[in-house]
Amino acid sequence: MKVAINGFGRIGRNVFKIAQERDDIEIIGINDITDTKTLAHLLKYDSTQGKFPGVTCDDESIIVNGQKVKVTAERSPANIAWKEKPDVVIESTGVFRTRESPKGGYGDHLKNGAKKVLLTVPAKDEIDAMIVMGVNEDHLKPEHTCVSNASCTTNCLAPVAKV
Repeated sequence: MKVAINGFGRIGRNVFKIAQERDDIEIIGINDITDTKTLAHLLKYDSTQGKFPGVTCDDESIIVNGQKVKVTAERSPANIAWKEKPDVVIESTGVFRTRESPKGGYGDHLKNGAKKVLLTVPAKDEIDAMIVMGVNEDHLKPEHTCVSNASCTTNCLAPVAKV
């Protein structure tokens, strides 16, 4: 599965790290307004998770164990050209919580080549589904193109509340 990440903060970096451990996920692009050198440093040195080995960079890419991942710095999803047509864009900026907006929305990822979008925050508008693993993942349907995984608080509390 080809995955792109918009927003390389703590959540985006953790998605990246998890993907590195899986053979079925390929990170094909990262978009963040921070420069590549700083992003690589934050990926490599994490005060909570510890050091992530094998990280270097050049002006346009983060390189992990020799594999390059192109980094862009667009402020709006409307301007991101996902040239490799990701299967999923992880929208982890926390900013683009509506499908459409004058400043850009999560729906722009679909317009620019992505097949699906996963928000790491609750949407502020109607979204195909809000899924919390361990609670309602059976509601996820193949035809859903925009899905939210709710909030970090919801993901901590909802499984316990379900029990």
